[in-house]
Amino acid sequence: MSAYKVRSGPAAKAIAVVADVAALIIGLWILMYLLDANPGNDLVGLVRDLSRWLAGWSHDLFTFDEEWARVVCGYGLAAVVYLFVGHLVASRVRRL
Repeated sequence: MSAYKVRSGPAAKAIAVVADVAALIIGLWILMYLLDANPGNDLVGLVRDLSRWLAGWSHDLFTFDEEWARVVCGYGLAAVVYLFVGHLVASRVRRL
């Protein structure tokens, strides 16, 4: 039997859920962009605005000629970072 017990606390779960939701919103925007969603739709506008806010540091990071490649790489990088860092922090909090 191990003397070290990993417990799953509510703080770690909350951190993981917030990271997952952020990545989901960004991923949804990438999908909407690639599928040419109606920019006049309120839901599309909300998802676009939230994604721009969440990925503000990375959405113009790459300078590909094709706009779809810039969107996928810039926003995709932000989604991956949110998932990776969020779950890393959650696993550290679980060990406290």
